[in-house]
Amino acid sequence: CQSFMTELSKHIGADTDVPAGDIGVGGREIGYMFGQYKRIKGLYEGVLTGKGLTYGGSLARTEATGYGLVYFTEEMLKCHDDDIAGKTIVVSGAGNVAIYAIQKAHQLGAKCVTCSDSTGWIYDPEGIDVALLKEVKEVKRARLDAYAAARPSAEYHVKKDANDHGVWSIKCDLALPCATQNELDLEDAKQLVANGVKAVCEGANMPTTLEATEYFQNNGVMFICGKAANAGGVATSALEMSQNSERLSWTFEEVDAKLKNIMVNIYHNIDDAAKRYGMEGNYVAGANIAGFEKVVNAMLAQGVY
Repeated sequence: CQSFMTELSKHIGADTDVPAGDIGVGGREIGYMFGQYKRIKGLYEGVLTGKGLTYGGSLARTEATGYGLVYFTEEMLKCHDDDIAGKTIVVSGAGNVAIYAIQKAHQLGAKCVTCSDSTGWIYDPEGIDVALLKEVKEVKRARLDAYAAARPSAEYHVKKDANDHGVWSIKCDLALPCATQNELDLEDAKQLVANGVKAVCEGANMPTTLEATEYFQNNGVMFICGKAANAGGVATSALEMSQNSERLSWTFEEVDAKLKNIMVNIYHNIDDAAKRYGMEGNYVAGANIAGFEKVVNAMLAQGVY
């Protein structure tokens, strides 16, 4: 897959000095793949989502995973008589998930003070400047040291080794790992707990190791796994497919409202599932149970035993 993405990036003009690990699937890549799919198969119908707005894409799809992560976190805090407003948040990553999680968190009154890429990380105690971050990562496709060079309040730290806790060394109320698999390990978890973190909600796919997950759960930290917390992107892909089927294009506000409702419902589904099986507060178990029940009930309803 990485080899394919490297070759694809050459075809569509990606910077050749971007480390292979930082090459991701964005609007350019989807456009290229969708065009080749149509050329080869002679078909248009819904094989790819995340398309450009001029050829069947949906407004808010780019923002969806990051926004959904924060909507989920907001609802969880509300149900624990708390509020995301006023919280200090550490975020890893500097792609779509991280950028738009930071943006939405700021809109809701929180302050995100970190972000990271494959070569280093930023600590900005005044709060990440989202417009500048977008300029650096989405327009210039540069490293985060360019953010620090343009932002006097920001500190840039070069990534060192496994003993460097990176963004997880910063004191915070909430942590949102939005970069890559297994980026948050047991030692990072101990650092976060020591610094008083209240909740960890995954924006990336499996960014927290099993040992770190168990440490959070055993130390009173609300932990939400990515299969629930980062579902907003996939959910909005389904909304994109709905619009394609209806030959409609919803406004940003319409898609965003539907996304928020979906994420709120996901939280309550996994919370209810955990409670029904005597594991209240264990949102990993709740997510696994709720997902399993949905599949099983559909199979039973269709006569598959």
